[in-house]
Amino acid sequence: MESRGFNCRRTLKNHLSWMIGGPQGSGINAAAEVFAKACSRAGLHVHANIEYHSNIMGKHSYYRVRVAEHEVRSTLDAVNILVALDEETLFGDADHRRFPTHAGHLGEIVSGGGVIYDSSVAEAQIKAKRGDIRLYPLPYLELIGKALEEVGKGEQARRYEIMKNIVGLGASLALSDFPFDRVAEVVREGFKGKRAEVGELNVRAARLGYEYIKANFADDFAFKLQPHSQPKQRILARGSYVHALAKLKAGCAFQTYYPISPATDESTYLEKYQRQYGLLVQQCEDEISSINMAVGAAHMGVRSATATSGPGFTLMVEGIGFASITEAPGPVLVMYQRGGPSTGLPTRQEQADLLFALHPTHGDFVHIVAAAGDMQECFSLTAMAFNWAERYQMPILVLTDKYLAASFWTMDQLETEFVKIDRGARYEPNGKKNGYLRYAVTDSGISPRSRPGLPGGQFWATTDEHDPDGHITEGVRMRMTMVEKRFKKLELAGREIAEDLAFGIYGPADAELTVVGWGSTKGAILDAIDRLSEDGKRVNFIQIRLMRPFPVAAVTGQLKKAKRLVLVENNYSGQLGQVIRAETGVDISDRILKYDGRPFSEEDVVRGLKSVMGGQRGTQRIATEGPQGMDVDMPAVLS
Repeated sequence: MESRGFNCRRTLKNHLSWMIGGPQGSGINAAAEVFAKACSRAGLHVHANIEYHSNIMGKHSYYRVRVAEHEVRSTLDAVNILVALDEETLFGDADHRRFPTHAGHLGEIVSGGGVIYDSSVAEAQIKAKRGDIRLYPLPYLELIGKALEEVGKGEQARRYEIMKNIVGLGASLALSDFPFDRVAEVVREGFKGKRAEVGELNVRAARLGYEYIKANFADDFAFKLQPHSQPKQRILARGSYVHALAKLKAGCAFQTYYPISPATDESTYLEKYQRQYGLLVQQCEDEISSINMAVGAAHMGVRSATATSGPGFTLMVEGIGFASITEAPGPVLVMYQRGGPSTGLPTRQEQADLLFALHPTHGDFVHIVAAAGDMQECFSLTAMAFNWAERYQMPILVLTDKYLAASFWTMDQLETEFVKIDRGARYEPNGKKNGYLRYAVTDSGISPRSRPGLPGGQFWATTDEHDPDGHITEGVRMRMTMVEKRFKKLELAGREIAEDLAFGIYGPADAELTVVGWGSTKGAILDAIDRLSEDGKRVNFIQIRLMRPFPVAAVTGQLKKAKRLVLVENNYSGQLGQVIRAETGVDISDRILKYDGRPFSEEDVVRGLKSVMGGQRGTQRIATEGPQGMDVDMPAVLS
């Protein structure tokens, strides 16, 4: 087997791609996140991403941690160090030979890279597949047993087999020359108080893995990792937590949810802080209750929100229409995309809910849809959504996805102070008992809103068409007036929402190729553009953030200035391309699409853009190489 690694010029000091793989429940999360946090504190940039099955225990999972002195915004397929906690990580799923779940990760290691594995595995078996990588067999259980003895625990090492993760991490530190104490500090922080003894056991196990490599192997491993010469404390942020922080900052007082991956993490994070921030988090019996409770809270004058994924959003669509026709000031709904349709791929990546988010309910209705592409946008768009909800009195959807939700990025800072809370036009009691019209016809379409309990501010809210007082009507003129009133608000939002929130442009103005994309493809596209610029290729990127109301005039002008366009999306049908064609008349015929349940890597985008720049036309359908779900013999690009 030849290496499928991407030949990277940034391969020596302070550019490391590290992977740990094993069965779910084997502690790969803990080891990877400890390593990521230690590197972040050392002033380095980090991107960490996990791939895991939707079952709870046993199936193969793996975690990538990419570390560099320069900013990194996406995953790499190429691996410098692989820590294998079982044989399946090395060789794949032998029980499914015809349609393997994965074919092992040996093929992803760059030439000269290293694999740390259990010494019970035959060395010849690995060399038969890869003769160009360095092998570092570890007696995992022997080292765990020694750690138990040193801390005075006379127990069998097999009971502590989960500690293979920390032994492998310690060995990785020795190979890369990363300071052991940086990681030991993070481990101890995770085991404070009564668990401090367990923390020391883990530190000792990691130290033994570190010492074993130093004692038994020559110090000639090429890929080194050292703290930044001038370490800067960086934020290590995860998408689901950033969405939650934005809701707290924006003054959200009521969050509903029904558990569903990957959205649940946001709500459980908020549950930890609800008393501290005056927030009520309500786990409901289903998604129908979740949306309707959030709409009801918005009518009561509370900043309300909910969070769900595709299958849950499917159940919420009637509630979206309810909020729209009653002109509720919300709720804000963060929708975490994953593989679909139906249950689909519950723990995998996809961007295939855009068209659904734009038209989730029947009839002509108004709502705003925005899509985040990085950690700052997860925060800024979610926080701003509450202002939009109350100013324009309609439901707001913020699209995110599994990749953003479950990955970690380093940030120099998270800008939070730009948010100025705007509660919109509100009814002020004037001492009169009557005369308030909740749906008063105005030039802007916005009517001052009341809430139950305000003297003189009583109103009716019905899901039938209604007159300015809220009473049901089927009159011709009133129907037309009320539809036009609601759409005036959407048109106003289109004029008022700032262009820098609606879309972004990155790269040289005179680019030979313009990439168009949205959402979490942003990181891989920007990293690929940087890579191509090293070869003198001039590529820029138009990122669409505001999907409804779509910034038609500004985006049309940018698209028509481009010399050549290519669309990059994590779905089969090029959904953003369909929206752009409908809104602007511009048809982007060259497309790079990926829909295998995994995110775009930097290499995916580089290969695809090189093909386009080399003259390839039409649609390229990208598949993740090697072990991540494709047959090992299947080509990487299916044109």
